[in-house]
Amino acid sequence: MPGSKCNVDPATPKSRTERLMKERNLRKLNRVFNLNEKAGDSLRDADLFSNDSALTETENCASLNEEELSEGVDGYERQDQRLPKQRLLVVANRLPVSAVRQGKDSWQLEISVGGLVSALLGLKEFDARWIGWAGVNVPDEIGQEALTKALAEKKCIPVFLDEDTVHQYYNGYCNNIIWPLFHYLGLPQEDRLSTTRSFQSQFDAYKKANQMFADVVHEHYEEGDVVWCHDYHLMFLPKCLKEKNSNIKVGWFLHTPFPSSEIHRMLPSRRDLLESVLAADLVGFHTYDYARHFVSACTRILGLEGTPEGVENQGKLTRVAAFPIGIDSDRFIRALELPQVQDHIKELKERFAGRKVMLGVDRLDMIKGIPQKILAFEEFLEENPEWRDKVVLLQIAVPTRTDVPEYQKLSSQVHEIVGRINGRFGTLTAVPIHHLDRSLDFHALCALYAVTDVALITSLRDGMNLVSYEFVACQASKKGVLILSEFAGAAQSLGAGALLVNPWNIAEVAASISQALNMPADEREKMHQHNFMHVTTHTSQEWAATFVSELNDTIIEAQLRTRQVPLLPVKVAVERYLQSNNRLLMLGFNATLTEPANTQGVRGGHIRELQSRLHPEIKETLKKLCDDRRTNIVILSGSDRAVLDDNFREYNLWLAAENGMFLRHSTGEWMTTMPENLNMDWVDSVKKEHLDLILSFVKLHLYGNTKSHFGKLQSKDMLQHLWTGPISNAAVDVVQGDRSVEVRSVGVTKGAAIDRILGEIVRNKGMKSPIDYVLCAGHFLNKDEDVYTFFEPELPCESLALARTRSLDPARTSISMIPDSTNQVKAHQLRKQRSLSTLERSSYRSAAWRPIVHDSMSLPEGSSVLDLKAENFFSCTVSRKQSDARYLLQSSDDVVTLLKDLAESKSPN
Repeated sequence: MPGSKCNVDPATPKSRTERLMKERNLRKLNRVFNLNEKAGDSLRDADLFSNDSALTETENCASLNEEELSEGVDGYERQDQRLPKQRLLVVANRLPVSAVRQGKDSWQLEISVGGLVSALLGLKEFDARWIGWAGVNVPDEIGQEALTKALAEKKCIPVFLDEDTVHQYYNGYCNNIIWPLFHYLGLPQEDRLSTTRSFQSQFDAYKKANQMFADVVHEHYEEGDVVWCHDYHLMFLPKCLKEKNSNIKVGWFLHTPFPSSEIHRMLPSRRDLLESVLAADLVGFHTYDYARHFVSACTRILGLEGTPEGVENQGKLTRVAAFPIGIDSDRFIRALELPQVQDHIKELKERFAGRKVMLGVDRLDMIKGIPQKILAFEEFLEENPEWRDKVVLLQIAVPTRTDVPEYQKLSSQVHEIVGRINGRFGTLTAVPIHHLDRSLDFHALCALYAVTDVALITSLRDGMNLVSYEFVACQASKKGVLILSEFAGAAQSLGAGALLVNPWNIAEVAASISQALNMPADEREKMHQHNFMHVTTHTSQEWAATFVSELNDTIIEAQLRTRQVPLLPVKVAVERYLQSNNRLLMLGFNATLTEPANTQGVRGGHIRELQSRLHPEIKETLKKLCDDRRTNIVILSGSDRAVLDDNFREYNLWLAAENGMFLRHSTGEWMTTMPENLNMDWVDSVKKEHLDLILSFVKLHLYGNTKSHFGKLQSKDMLQHLWTGPISNAAVDVVQGDRSVEVRSVGVTKGAAIDRILGEIVRNKGMKSPIDYVLCAGHFLNKDEDVYTFFEPELPCESLALARTRSLDPARTSISMIPDSTNQVKAHQLRKQRSLSTLERSSYRSAAWRPIVHDSMSLPEGSSVLDLKAENFFSCTVSRKQSDARYLLQSSDDVVTLLKDLAESKSPN
């Protein structure tokens, strides 16, 4: 960070951005030192999980001396101080505890050890707090106070939900609507009418529950805290949090798949959920595919712009990225050395001696593909009779939602298939399938993983599936083969070291079983080593640390990227206007001088023609300004010439159409400012593609008269076609605006045309005194913001020269100089070639225009007429919050008000 010019402690951040930058550097250094520090505070910080010894061993928590920042990382001072830990508020539907009431004011708590719990245990640089529902209904105040107190000792904070809210929110909207849809099962089909009738009440309960979570977060939030929201239960939470405190750091992570936009669009609340998630600063998914689906849904459903970084919405960028979760691999590796696990291993080896062991560990759920797995095993036994007494499939199916009819039906189906296969291929002493309808304890599960030869995972759709990771972590000696569904998120991480299958293709899965059982040892070891390296390096702790670190960094990058443009000081702009002698008003047209957007659009159920029209309240004001001989007005627009003619033919001003490529005074002829050597051959190639375009030199008005979301879809299809065809090798830039796609020759911008425009104005008016006041206002695209830098008096000479000469013809001719009022000559080294050609007025209305070239002449250099001081330059962006302009005008109404003030102002005499 730059050093302070003031006499202050250089370690004291002068702004919120500097403070965040300092925190980021300290966090990075903290992580580096954690690698070298010995365990010191691990037992103290692991109190939350004190009943699980496997999670409290060798956890490091290193202290970090506070770094002093001025010009950079200069060293360390104050070594007696520790870096305070940043608080992390983890918000999930369920707390990692099971609560059992033992009396009126007494509760027994049991910690649940899972992937997220172990992941956050490794975050020693953060002070984590859990916020969530305890899983029990506590209607009385005494019980709530007692539970809150008991959970506080475990660093947990409860959200109390009543039974009706839980039924409508959790059992209803979450599990019956969102969860099936996100796993490509569609919306409920049975009792469709009753489901439709209750949908709104379920959605209302969902929003209510999310607001209750938000209220608890705000109650415990402290400035600087990071809030990490988890899963589809809390998609509304980011919006609820940001509405009350826009500065809160919010991340949201989805632990399930995110479906394609075609699936997500079936959801009646599709827009609400997407908009709510976009309120977060960072949105995370397990895989790139899920992240891509989310961005696509925002683009196709909300009509927003997707970028490589994420989704941009009204100037705010929500970062979207993939963060594949892992497991605490060390916990599984260490467990294999425990005596009780070794005993289990020995017992299992004796029990299945002489037989290859295949293993499936799944929840009994529709998405896990258990019937498909068993049917594939049956086909394998049919086609390979020599293996019938040499292999056994152990299927662990953990019961879930046993009260739901669909799950009961699935359980019956699985039992029926298993019974049929065992009856067909079993003997009096052995059966090919051992099916267990229960879970196993951790030690028994580790032993089972260790003796397995082939793990079979056939998920029909799975967010990640960490069973595959656990299997790999326990296979150091066996080096078994992993058969993995391509529809599991883990396939993108472990696919290179596994046999990927389509679980719906029973024959393919059966063939993969045969390949796995017959795989040579060296190939097995090679595949295992690949996956083992990934599992042991991409751990759950690393996943959590990466996400939280990226969230912090995202906030900093947003601060650096988004400069808050202050409102225009209208009074100052008017005063400077009155004190000047020769003024230039460079004004945009669309969204600047046009009537407000809300007066256009839909009328009577039909889309009105979105023809740009001059704001009705500005006409008299504009005439008054045009009549002032000391004021020069230029309308600089991307619109075509006909549009500008229709709106400004009665005014005494200059019109620069199609990004300045065509110029004329309102009383003169159109001429082109295009350099003679500019290659426009690509225009003909575009025309030959028979695209339905309104084409001028540089602009394709693709969807100005269509519904926004449909037009955006059309524009993307057209761009894909153009890039692979007509303009694939052309020197062109493609710029997408609010309602248009522009294809321009490289370097064609509004800013690049200004110098030539000014030169023509100087020649036409015979201007003798320099321009000493400039107001430049418009709703310009990012590509065209060099309009502001062209006039910027405070730019370095090199930058200013670049801004004024970018993309112009390298062949330069000498330029004439204009003396200022004191007869001094401003010598400029810039040289430009101009070729100004008039066009037949009737010709530009057709697509097949042909310029009639008049004499080429050397014109006065436009920039040489400027004698502009910083206090007399007012660059204003209209309605765009992110801009290189100095000031902001919030709407075209503000532009009208400003111009009225200028027109009605009088010099004090």
